[in-house]
Parts: sequence; C-alpha cells; structure tokens
Amino acid sequence: MSNNGDVAVGDKCEVVRGTHAGKTGTVEDWKLSKTGHATITVRLADGDRVKALARNAEKRA
Repeated sequence: MSNNGDVAVGDKCEVVRGTHAGKTGTVEDWKLSKTGHATITVRLADGDRVKALARNAEKRA
C-alpha cells in the first residue's frame, strides 16, 4: 500500500488502524491536509461519518 492509501472516492473500504479501526463504509471525500497527510471521510452503513487517514484504510470488494 502506498503512503496515501489505495482508496478513492466511491470505494468501499475498511479502516484497519487508528481510532476508527474495524469500521467499514464508502469513501465520500479525499483531501490532502496542509501537513501533507491524505485524509478521507467514510460514510458508514448507519449514516454516520468518520474521518481517517487514507493510509489507515484498505479497499474492500
């Protein structure tokens, strides 16, 4: 996996590390922060949203 993760907007993904580890959903947003870290917003099945670093997420089928 690359430094910025391998997920793109619209992909199904699972957060595998960090605060939201184990949560799955659809990537809604991908941004590069001022410090150079790629962040994503993941929409969960129940409608909630979580923010995570892209490198902490993996694409799921």
